[in-house]
Amino acid sequence: MSLEPEEMSEVDAANELMRLARKIAHHDKLYHAEDAPEISDPEYDALVRRNREIEEAFPHLIRDDSPSKKVGHEIAASPLSKVTHEVRMMSLDNGFNREEVAEWVARVRRYLNLSESDPVVITAEDKIDGLSCSLRYEKGKLVRAATRGDGQVGEDVTPNARHISDIPQELPANIEGGVPDVFEVRGEVYMSRADFAALNAAQEEAGAKLFANPRNAAAGSFRQKDASVTAKRPLKFWAYGWGAASEVPCDTQSDMMRRIESWGFPLSPFLTRTETVDQMIAHYEEIGRQRPDLPYEIDGVVYKVDRLDYQQRLGFVAKAPRWALAHKFPAERAQTTLEAIDIQVGRTGKLTPVGRLAPVLVGGVTVTNVTLHNRDEIERLGVRPGDRVVIQRAGDVIPQVVENLTRDEPREPFIFPDHCPVCDSEAVAQDDDVDVRCTGGLICPAQRTQRLEHFVSRKALDIDGFGTKTIAQFFEKGWLESPADIFRLRQRREDILALEGWQDKSVDKLLEAVDSKREPDAARLLFGLGIRHIGEVTARDLMKNFGTLEALRAAVDPASSPSGEGDHPQDGGGEGEDHGEGGERGGGGGGKGEDHGEGGESPSTSKAGPPPRSGEDILAIDGIGPSVVEALGDFFHEPHNVAVWEDLLSLVSPPRYEVETVESRVAGKTVVFTGKLETMSRDEAKAQAERLGAKAAGSVSAKTDLLVAGPGAGSKLKKAESLGIEVVDEAGWAAIVEAAG
Repeated sequence: MSLEPEEMSEVDAANELMRLARKIAHHDKLYHAEDAPEISDPEYDALVRRNREIEEAFPHLIRDDSPSKKVGHEIAASPLSKVTHEVRMMSLDNGFNREEVAEWVARVRRYLNLSESDPVVITAEDKIDGLSCSLRYEKGKLVRAATRGDGQVGEDVTPNARHISDIPQELPANIEGGVPDVFEVRGEVYMSRADFAALNAAQEEAGAKLFANPRNAAAGSFRQKDASVTAKRPLKFWAYGWGAASEVPCDTQSDMMRRIESWGFPLSPFLTRTETVDQMIAHYEEIGRQRPDLPYEIDGVVYKVDRLDYQQRLGFVAKAPRWALAHKFPAERAQTTLEAIDIQVGRTGKLTPVGRLAPVLVGGVTVTNVTLHNRDEIERLGVRPGDRVVIQRAGDVIPQVVENLTRDEPREPFIFPDHCPVCDSEAVAQDDDVDVRCTGGLICPAQRTQRLEHFVSRKALDIDGFGTKTIAQFFEKGWLESPADIFRLRQRREDILALEGWQDKSVDKLLEAVDSKREPDAARLLFGLGIRHIGEVTARDLMKNFGTLEALRAAVDPASSPSGEGDHPQDGGGEGEDHGEGGERGGGGGGKGEDHGEGGESPSTSKAGPPPRSGEDILAIDGIGPSVVEALGDFFHEPHNVAVWEDLLSLVSPPRYEVETVESRVAGKTVVFTGKLETMSRDEAKAQAERLGAKAAGSVSAKTDLLVAGPGAGSKLKKAESLGIEVVDEAGWAAIVEAAG
């Protein structure tokens, strides 16, 4: 559970502010630059709010890269031309309840030195969920349209804006009061719910990518280098304000917006003036009641101080005006019917139940499927086909069931399968694992195709040109049964050429990509095989200590190297820590003079070359436990897995694994991490230490050079202090990493 700001130490606060800055920057890039958000608006707002609360409690810890100082995201990678805004396009601070809205009004009064009896008129309008755009008119003619970008620099989308019917190309010359020589109208480009549904239907029919929600569809349609794409998309626009202006002919926000409306720009139909907090909240609640039936997506209500002279006096904070506030809506929920429960089989054999729903719109997305996670979750919710359920989107892509409204109705319970629905192999849950898994392994078609996808993925062998469609196509033809078959594809060049959609250039490019991986990184290859519990970091740790895949296999399966030949890398032990019981898996292998039971002499007595490593040697690697040894033992216990392994290694030649390091002040030293790491996983921290030439150990001893202590550090911190070992917090570690480059 997160600490409240008042409970935090400065170390706690600094660490969390660093974590939040990086996390929010990541989501800003996805949302603003790539139109592909991973989390929902409420989840993002919660991160921003947490950052703000900590900064208010520790103002001296505000970072240079603080989210409170930034608007949007820089557009350096955009194919569109850049535009510098004459007047910065700001973001808005958020409020989430009546108390925060009332406090904002009170702050406005205090800043302006107004009494409670002095009227403060506030405009209120719904906040549409679209893409901000600034339209510059000179002498009444549209000369430039630009996206917000990072607030200072946006993208030039003038040709695209000319295809939106709501955007006038020329302002009326003979209108009463005239039009200023220079005036930038600012507003939102959006897509209606109906148009969004029609666009996604057309995309699906064409086999093209579907958009997650109307906001993404609008942004993706508007930010096109080819404006003809924009012309085919049903985009709309409404104005909410203005930027640079040679003249502002009105004294209030509301009057100026009505003037902009008279020039031909649509405005929010809910734009109104309020004089009290009660009126503001009543308008917010009324908009909320109508929200589900509106033809467009909104995510809150925007309040603005009406008098422009007050706005000028109030000014701005780092990224937002003091005179405006966005009152956000909570996450949306909806009711629907659970029509069926299907079972999907994943790469590791996990059986995942997926609920098929009667289509329902939740937060702008039509939801038809929902993950039910595992057998225990089905039992917890008591769901069965036919139940009425409440759905909430936990993110822009991941909906979840939060309540079963009809669990008390008499209906047959859902029986979770005990056999794989794809290959009919037994499906079991081992030990305390909540997940039920198919035992078919590589003979299961569902696992084989997904394992092949994993094998060629970016973090594994990273073979360009292999997507889901290509693997499925080749698998269906019988050309891909195992990873080794990828390296036999050159023999099928003419067969591939005969397939629809393939040409000489694309085939040769694919085959060249395959050939470039014939001497793959050993850790990537090991990770790519998809052995349970062998993630990226674990694969690197194993290869760093064993050097070659043959040596690793010999540690688990001594019979594979009866003579003990081959490389015998340095011991990878962990400063004599207690690693618990080990060596019980791995084909009975092991050294150190133990009784290995039947099956001949211990490999440690072999007279030919250095002795093979054992399962205990794997356990001696810091951070690796019995589950890894067990998973490797299970893998090599299956003859079909051994056949896949040997077939693959007959076609590829991974060089001996060498760790690439950079110069750093911890090179050659031993580093221990303790406490809770806020900005990274423990595996990531250890990988950083490895890259810096350091050794990541699991316990503190006289050989330890540096302790990185996060929140909750206990006995290790006390021991390090008693031994006079250097101690840094997570921010200090980050500085060491950054200094090394």
